[in-house]
Amino acid sequence: MKIGIIGTGLIGGSIALKLKEKNFAEFVYGIDQNEENLNKALELNIIDEKADLELGIKNSELIIISIPVDSAKKILPDVLDLINENQVVMDVGSTKSGIVDSIKNHLNRKRFVAFHPMWGTENSGPNAATKDSFTGKAAVICNKEESDENALEIVEQVIEALEMHPIYMNADVHDIHTAYISHISHITSYALANTVLEKEREEDTIFQLASSGFSSTVRLAKSHPEMWVPIFRQNKENVLDVLNEHISQLRKFKSALEKENFDYLEELIRNANKIRGILDK
Repeated sequence: MKIGIIGTGLIGGSIALKLKEKNFAEFVYGIDQNEENLNKALELNIIDEKADLELGIKNSELIIISIPVDSAKKILPDVLDLINENQVVMDVGSTKSGIVDSIKNHLNRKRFVAFHPMWGTENSGPNAATKDSFTGKAAVICNKEESDENALEIVEQVIEALEMHPIYMNADVHDIHTAYISHISHITSYALANTVLEKEREEDTIFQLASSGFSSTVRLAKSHPEMWVPIFRQNKENVLDVLNEHISQLRKFKSALEKENFDYLEELIRNANKIRGILDK
């Protein structure tokens, strides 16, 4: 199958590498406004040829949109304008409601499948792409009833080639869940990094003492704003909802310390420990 990848960075590059390894993709066109990314993707054998949007879509049976969600929402109608009834389009965005709403009345809507691979790192660009990134991870397909059956089958084959397991859900529900399990984690990490950067002005030894616990907690703060500002914008209401709850929880810890209510502090920590039973399943 000939595939066009719009966006040759971390996610798009990783998908291309795995699909080529599995012989699912016999030829990959790279489409990207970032010429440096295109050249690096070609050098790393992530793509086989650079192409503009029109050429890449014309020659591809499957088109994968792997760019920030604001840009994906903007370009998707144009991509659907260029395809025929035998081509399939999928995206990889981590918000879905805005994406599906943007093309709900498009004549080629049924050739599109809304997809979200539940994996990512704080790194970016083709250099960060790895072929086994998605193995064992969840692959979310949203609003599958709005896609043609054969288009859905192609994307399910992609998921199988990526060695992921599919999950089906409504786009609105997906955005609520990702606000809780992903988006709030990034905001928390950004806030913690800013907190420490403020404090570091007074205590220059703080980073010398930083443990692996701190490093893992603040790791997501390395993620680029070009990707995450659009995500927060697209999922603003859900992110605000979970952020309000998170602030409420922080206030509980603050109050327990201020009042020296260490029994309540222990209760809060023990309640938090329940997450172990969920994550260790």
